[in-house]
Amino acid sequence: MGSAQSVQSLFKPFSFGDTILSNRIVMAPMTRQFSPGGTPGPDVAAYYRRRAENAVGLIITEGTVINHPDASNQSNVPHFFGADALDGWANVVTEVHNADGKIVPQIWHMGARGHVNDYSVSDIEVIIQAFSQAAFEAKRLGFDGIELHGAHGYLIDQFFWKETNQRTDRYGGDFVGRTRFATEVISACRLTVGPEFPIVLRFSQWKGTDYTAKLVKTPNELESFLAPLVDAGVDIFHCSTRRFWEPEFESSQLNLAGWTKKLTGKPTITVGSIGLDRDVTSFFTEGKGASLSRVDELIERLEHEEFDLVAVGRGLLADPAWASKLREGRIDDWIPFDPEAIKQLY
Repeated sequence: MGSAQSVQSLFKPFSFGDTILSNRIVMAPMTRQFSPGGTPGPDVAAYYRRRAENAVGLIITEGTVINHPDASNQSNVPHFFGADALDGWANVVTEVHNADGKIVPQIWHMGARGHVNDYSVSDIEVIIQAFSQAAFEAKRLGFDGIELHGAHGYLIDQFFWKETNQRTDRYGGDFVGRTRFATEVISACRLTVGPEFPIVLRFSQWKGTDYTAKLVKTPNELESFLAPLVDAGVDIFHCSTRRFWEPEFESSQLNLAGWTKKLTGKPTITVGSIGLDRDVTSFFTEGKGASLSRVDELIERLEHEEFDLVAVGRGLLADPAWASKLREGRIDDWIPFDPEAIKQLY
């Protein structure tokens, strides 16, 4: 384990806009399908409260579905529309805030059933409005911001990626042109929530169907890709990689979050096998668990201000006290992640 001072660097407050986080640890969004009929119940509120009580600075919820027929085909993924679902989320916010936590919903559309090329402009306008309505509801319910899911091959990312976007209208083109759908979603949300409500955008190079995929191949391309997203109103970039320690480009050791911060000046969240020594693919392909490691390297990068916030996924799934145990120097007490954790979420 690193020095006490190093550990403490993860527990320094962080401010963006009017929002003050007690520390730099973020709970990454993780789909659980524990909301029957799309409605999160008291068990979901208790699940998030436990993490807030145990020193998680910011909770990003599991993906929540916008009000569009194609947005999800999974009945137990929580909705972010409809009276029952929104009442459930209001209870989640209350529980997390009562534990002195901060929470933002990840709002998503899981992807076109066919192809983004099949959507007409009027279809796209309806989807943008659904994202905007979800942003409005998040602010109304008292959330501390929103995260738009633009990663891993979901709808916004389908527009980003050349393999899934061959449109020839204003929503297609080169890697900059393919940001237009995202910028219109972001702008619509910004118009709805006002200038001070934080908007986080999660993006990735890799896709669920192609771990080697690249939206951009050089720092200059990344800068051009990010610029319209910044102009549209993104406050924080959540930069999803499979292993946080891997450099994004050959020219430096910076990871994707490091490059994004350097090029935009915006705060970034890093994520990718944090606290674990095996990446996510081995769990799904081999059914193997992951042990604990690399925390020292993570802290060193944070102290060098490569990124601002650190998202933990499977570590917090397995152990709701992951962050408090780290703060107290009890990492030997961490509960390791293994496949059974998926069946025993608490």
